Amino acid sequence: MSPSIHSERRYLELLRILAESHEPLGAKRLSEKMAERGFVLSDRAVQYYLQYLDEMGFTEKVGNRGRILTEAGTAESESALVDERIGFIISRLEQLAFRSTFDPSTGTGSVAYNLSLVREEDLPGVAAAFDEVAEAGYGFLGTYRVVDADPRIPDGHVGLMTVCSVTLDGLLQKRGIPARLEYAGRMIVGENGTAGFLDLIGYRGTSVDPLHLFISAGLTAINRLVTTRTGIALANIRMVPAAARDRVKEAADLMMECGFTFPAGNGIGEFNLPGHPYRLSVVAFSGMNMVANAVEKGYVVRTEIGAGTIPFERMADTTGSR
Repeated sequence: MSPSIHSERRYLELLRILAESHEPLGAKRLSEKMAERGFVLSDRAVQYYLQYLDEMGFTEKVGNRGRILTEAGTAESESALVDERIGFIISRLEQLAFRSTFDPSTGTGSVAYNLSLVREEDLPGVAAAFDEVAEAGYGFLGTYRVVDADPRIPDGHVGLMTVCSVTLDGLLQKRGIPARLEYAGRMIVGENGTAGFLDLIGYRGTSVDPLHLFISAGLTAINRLVTTRTGIALANIRMVPAAARDRVKEAADLMMECGFTFPAGNGIGEFNLPGHPYRLSVVAFSGMNMVANAVEKGYVVRTEIGAGTIPFERMADTTGSR
């Protein structure tokens, strides 16, 4: 690929999305599809990238219907092998975990967050959906933050920040516990509080975010979970040395005192996962459960998972604040 394209993953993703489409796509639809792949861009930003791709001869306009790939654009897209993207998602999350500095013993430091974009007129309904998950205890943290003064938020939209569960990975690592994020999964919760996994996707073998896949495919049942206490939630699994069980439990207990929630048993144990003599599974609910509940209700939500870090005090006890 040409250096200018290879150095900018956004251009590459736009080419791939257009290559997968059977019809022209406009900036709005491209922005939505980019968000599904972990890139939150305003319609205006997408227009900027498309103008560059037009100039490069990779895309062309089809009246007012949107863009399609040119022959050169198709060749450029095909030259970018899928294996270039495998490992990108997990590398990004691991970097974010390293940057988080949250200390549950003091309730200070930074946490990783996801940024969701919704239309201003949809905010009351989306916030209500987020509140349902928070109150039922199926989010990672029981609060979220509403923001509108952020350059990443396009006109007519509002942002909602939820804490990303890779915050846990960063916390464990800073306490000297090697943690390796392995899977995202669909967790079924039964009437008696039992929990087990229906499906798992490994972070290290995928080119798209697993949580986005589960939500966009309609494979969650968050609304049923928050209303009947039985349903399907999203959770992440990381592995730690089995000898670190007590130290992990101590960290989880401190986090729960700060408002974080975990599945049964502080998220520590095998659930229905394969056992290992020297490794221990640590499970955390995903902050994306709030997003999934809103999507199940029919709202359009574009989310960048692992969008950055923010001081914990700005997330704690701020549900609904701007």
